[in-house]
Amino acid sequence: MFSNDDDQGLVLGVVFGVILLAIATVLGVALYKTGQRGAAPAPAAAVVAMPGLNAAAGAPAAGEASAGTAVPDAARVVVEGGVVKFYFASGSADLAPGAAEALGDVVKGVAAGKKAVISGYHDTTGDPAKNEELSKQRAFAVRDALAALGIGEDKMELRKPADSTASGNNAEARRVEVTLE
Repeated sequence: MFSNDDDQGLVLGVVFGVILLAIATVLGVALYKTGQRGAAPAPAAAVVAMPGLNAAAGAPAAGEASAGTAVPDAARVVVEGGVVKFYFASGSADLAPGAAEALGDVVKGVAAGKKAVISGYHDTTGDPAKNEELSKQRAFAVRDALAALGIGEDKMELRKPADSTASGNNAEARRVEVTLE
């Protein structure tokens, strides 16, 4: 009935199907477990819409959450209580889209005579020394964004917090905060 080639094709099809099913199961379990260990998501009011970011489409820019939606491991910018918070993807020092818009009030504050204070935090996973270095690189990225907006280095201060290991879930911990003093 079947030729030898047909039998081999059927066997290979079944083997690949079983392998794909096993991979999908492992990924599904891993995603389910990571969703269970995180802290409560940020409140909906914490994510601020920024003008000019994909406004024509009415959608947030890539990596940015819309109101009420948390993007777990994506770079994003949030302005909360006068503090600009840059959240970073794991292992990355790339700024989220909308950094310049989010820093608008900081630029105005510096023009009025205040100083921009930049502080970096990191999560508790991985090598602490590498986390410290990555936290510093993220703070430098924010400093460079401020410099690109015309803020002189004499108007910025990189300040290492007393405890740079932030609390909360890992996505919330990987951040740089900019405040005015």
